[in-house]
Amino acid sequence: MEKIIHRADSRGLADHGWLKSRHTFSFASYHNPERMHFGRLRVINDDVVAPGGGFATHGHDNMEIISVPLSGALQHKDSMGNVHVIRHGEIQVMSAGTGITHSEYNASNTEPVNFLQIWVMPKQRDITPRYGQQVFDPLKCHNQFCLLISPDKTTDAIWINQDAYFSLGKFDAGQQVRYQRQREGNGVYVFVIDGDITIDTESLGKRDAIGVSHAESFDISITAPAQLLVIDVPLH
Repeated sequence: MEKIIHRADSRGLADHGWLKSRHTFSFASYHNPERMHFGRLRVINDDVVAPGGGFATHGHDNMEIISVPLSGALQHKDSMGNVHVIRHGEIQVMSAGTGITHSEYNASNTEPVNFLQIWVMPKQRDITPRYGQQVFDPLKCHNQFCLLISPDKTTDAIWINQDAYFSLGKFDAGQQVRYQRQREGNGVYVFVIDGDITIDTESLGKRDAIGVSHAESFDISITAPAQLLVIDVPLH
């Protein structure tokens, strides 16, 4: 097993007033040559948008863009005609493909919205843009991982244009869970949304993360109630 640790307080910080963002990997004005990506995982931004604030219409191409609301509500509108509000308990995947424009705004004028914005480099370039959104049952993610995003169109998970898998789990203290890598050649990036865990003697807390490579499986010890996002992604 090979490991790389990204501590919460080591992330890049951007404060625009209406937006406070912590960048796990190099993004915008934050550049760290040692933090460019983990395999095909390119961006994890932990964004807090003030009431009424948001990202005006802007463009993307050839990127898989995932939004995971942690609190509050996010208003999405795009050039494909999609207009949706996503909330905690939902997940959104957008394949930018040949090119799209979209906007994201806090849907509330009184409460902030906190969401993870995640980018994964695509498997195929210049595909037709597409959008997916899904509600997941938190009971199915209690003390086990539930698969939310997958390249396999036959599952209930949202399809992604990459051999990547996103799983979420909410665990009670004292649980021991084994994560099995989904595909040979993938690495596994564990992002601690909340709580405390231990992986291979490494203690991780809220918003810490660990990238694991060259391991078919590994054990996670839950030392305090925890919510975990696991991104199983090609390394090359």
